[in-house]
Amino acid sequence: MPTAEQLTLTEEESRLLQQGLIEWSGPARCTEEFAVAMGFDGTEDLNRRGMWIRRALAEREALEPMDWARALLATELAFASDVVGSGYEWSTTTGWPDDTTVRVLRSTQLKLIRTVAPLVGRGLGTRGEAER
Repeated sequence: MPTAEQLTLTEEESRLLQQGLIEWSGPARCTEEFAVAMGFDGTEDLNRRGMWIRRALAEREALEPMDWARALLATELAFASDVVGSGYEWSTTTGWPDDTTVRVLRSTQLKLIRTVAPLVGRGLGTRGEAER
């Protein structure tokens, strides 16, 4: 599995992930459950850790695989969901046209899939031991 240091995003891909995280501080409406499903401890952690991940992306710092997963899932959900994310309003609130977003999101997904896929069921998309 590639390490975080081996992942290289284009400036455009990095900006998209940053924007996806920013949406959760504005038009996107997160619940505790969705925050946990995206790999955060809750909505407060989404805001705090999301800010840290955005800064790390902007400064091109290495991220742990779980932080790559958090950024990708937060962006996918903010873009696509009209229920909890920005959805239909994405292009208005972000300035990113849907066709550009899909193109950049797909290239980002291809780069990150080997890093994030092994996390499913191991801390991502599952409840903690105490909650089972």
